[in-house]
Amino acid sequence: MKTIKFIILVFLLWFMAHSIYITIDGLYNKPQPADIALVLGNKVNEDGSLSNRLKARLDKGIELYKKSLVKKLIVSGGLGKEGYYEAEKMKEYLIANNIPDTCIIADNKGDNTLLSVNHTLRMQPVLQYNSVTIVSQFYHIARTKLLFHKAGFANVSGASPVYFEWRDFYSIAREFFGYYKTLVFVKKEDLLKLI
Repeated sequence: MKTIKFIILVFLLWFMAHSIYITIDGLYNKPQPADIALVLGNKVNEDGSLSNRLKARLDKGIELYKKSLVKKLIVSGGLGKEGYYEAEKMKEYLIANNIPDTCIIADNKGDNTLLSVNHTLRMQPVLQYNSVTIVSQFYHIARTKLLFHKAGFANVSGASPVYFEWRDFYSIAREFFGYYKTLVFVKKEDLLKLI
């Protein structure tokens, strides 16, 4: 019984320490000047409007572009159950907010974080970028950076919008498991191969 309690205690302490780490990393990670920003997709509402969470990410991307902290924006998201390609809707929003079409790359097949990073890495020879800023919610930055690092791409920073909601607690818990799944099971070849 003592062994089980000890294991549970260790797990809880590990979970809390990791949650604090990804929160600090996501909230206090100042974006560095970069060639591109990768804005990760999220829900598009049934009426075609952007969820507040997605809009906040795009507003952060717009801020980075207008402050000349990034030169181009990759928007990545797949076909949602609502029937819209997230990346297309994201691109529309950016254009409506005076981001030039020539500075936006839409990845309509970024159905998850692994695919978004995979597609971004595969664009590197064409786009010739040497640095990336990830734009997503604070809890998502650490795992996305880990994916880039596992592919051997080190020059990556993060930027998160000032947007919080109750579901963040659930998302932090999910990211704990997602982070270690990525750490253990995702290999460099998975990130660079054609998926």
